[in-house]
Amino acid sequence: MPLRSFLKDFLALPVVKADDEELVDPKVTLREQCNNKAHISALYNKYQECNDRVNSRSKTLENCMEELMDYVSELDHCVAHTLFSKLK
Repeated sequence: MPLRSFLKDFLALPVVKADDEELVDPKVTLREQCNNKAHISALYNKYQECNDRVNSRSKTLENCMEELMDYVSELDHCVAHTLFSKLK
């Protein structure tokens, strides 16, 4: 049985307790800041226009994947410039 207790202690996950202050995800804040930039908000508006156009039709093969990918990739590119410097 000593082997079993050794393995139990060895494989036990550490307990991490958070401080009293609420943690804020820096990615969320950076996305909000980047979303206010002109070229990114223009891509979002282009996506919304496409989405409205597609939703207004009953039978269509069109989707807005290209507009969505353009918007999300540009947003992530903007966030990536400063995100990793803010991580601990």
